[in-house]
Amino acid sequence: MTQESLDTGCYDVVVVGSGAAGLTAALSAKVTNPDLRILVVDKAPREWRGGNGYFTAGAYRTAHDGLPSLLPLVSNVPSELEDKIDLAPYTAEDFGNDLQRVTGGRSDKDLGAVLIEDSLDTVRWLKENGNVVWWLSFRRQAYEVQGRWKFWGGLALTVKDGGKGLIKNLSEAVTAKGIVTSFDTKVERLLLDKSGGIAGVETTKSGNADSTSQLHAPSVILCAGGFEASRELRKTFMGPGWELAHVRGTPYNTGDMLLAALDLDARKAGDYSHTGCHSVSWDADSSPDGGDRDKTNEFTKSGYPLGLMLNIRGQRFVDEGFDLRNYTYAMFGRAILEQPEGLAFQVWDADAVGWLREEEYRDDIVRKIRAESIEELAEKLAAEGLRDSQAFVETINDYNAAVRAHREEYPDAKLDPSIKDGLSTQSSRMALKLPKSNWALPVVKGPFTAVRVTSGITFSFGGLAVEPSTANVVRNDGSCIPGLFAAGEMVGGLFYANYPGGSGLTAGAVFGRRAGVGAAKRASGTI
Repeated sequence: MTQESLDTGCYDVVVVGSGAAGLTAALSAKVTNPDLRILVVDKAPREWRGGNGYFTAGAYRTAHDGLPSLLPLVSNVPSELEDKIDLAPYTAEDFGNDLQRVTGGRSDKDLGAVLIEDSLDTVRWLKENGNVVWWLSFRRQAYEVQGRWKFWGGLALTVKDGGKGLIKNLSEAVTAKGIVTSFDTKVERLLLDKSGGIAGVETTKSGNADSTSQLHAPSVILCAGGFEASRELRKTFMGPGWELAHVRGTPYNTGDMLLAALDLDARKAGDYSHTGCHSVSWDADSSPDGGDRDKTNEFTKSGYPLGLMLNIRGQRFVDEGFDLRNYTYAMFGRAILEQPEGLAFQVWDADAVGWLREEEYRDDIVRKIRAESIEELAEKLAAEGLRDSQAFVETINDYNAAVRAHREEYPDAKLDPSIKDGLSTQSSRMALKLPKSNWALPVVKGPFTAVRVTSGITFSFGGLAVEPSTANVVRNDGSCIPGLFAAGEMVGGLFYANYPGGSGLTAGAVFGRRAGVGAAKRASGTI
């Protein structure tokens, strides 16, 4: 599309953002009314298309009735493998309980009900309308135990080729339906009509401040991500220290559309406190200001449940095994950031290191520090920022003593990483002040391996209030802003301090789909 056509553009729906939620919203609007003229705009250049969705593992959390309800969706399960899979139903009640449990009961129940109710149907819709290729997530969400694949943590579906595959599938579907995307196009402000409803957007082209265009449209869907890539807004909304986090995904999610909506008296919703983001254990050697388009999610370091994490003072600071990884990884980035210098070390012995996922821990993706003894490892880590080598050794020795005491008291306890197995550091003879509640493997066999990690921020939880059934943005007085919709990271109220893994992409799709329907109906004059 040329700049001239944008200068005089009249559209039915303008979608701001080319990530998974934005592409889903555009598809939804077009499916609702194929005659509509729909435009997707993104301030990022084409080579950065896809927002944060591109950097994900492509996992979608859905309620389902077990393996029989998922097999028709996926393409990576040969018939001879079907009877070797243990994949229990994950009911709407299970999903709701997990959502409320990990958010401390603060997740908006109406938003959550829509998310859960629509989750499986939206996955089916994405396959039919978005060309999304679904797989069972053997590599990330199952362990092979005694010849059977045991899925765990309520999360089973992923997209072939992860976030890269997801954005490729959705982008191709959008193009096939005649929806145009204009990159390097920044929305400077939202336009209103005389009645206070949306009338379009004002844009400029990247690098050309004189290229102002007014794109008229009765419906605008905001899918421009959160404010996680803005050091200034992270510090403003979440407090000092957050400006030091590494940006896990796109550097273009800087909160512009959030601020533009707030200027229209849109209501804030969600967690704007110091706990208000998804942040993971992240490779400390990574770039601080944006993700890597080739390596995407591979800088995540989520192998801590079968190992230990110690700060630069040589102390553990989290219970690495208090819950399944799906319910802890989005909050442990914050725990690392709160440590001195925002750094920590993950540690495993020779037996445990075999459980690490290759995509996150292979030698060409992360720098490993190895040693034949814990004392030697501490000496090497001193050059990596460890301040107290003696405390490091004592912490691991105390941990190993507690593990031995537990094994002596519970000799029948067995490791099973697919469940909370009760292998812990707590026994009647010895109990650590900070326990490791599950998967407490001893750290005794060399060579020992350590990886240096920091906090990688994925997306911010603070966003806009929306009416759950339509994703229409709500004002402070409770009324809706006519024609303004939101989806993806811009919807606030679902997540507080933590989230169930895979629910972010699902939420983006569910509310993107609903926003597309609402925007299409307004543009068609049916609402």
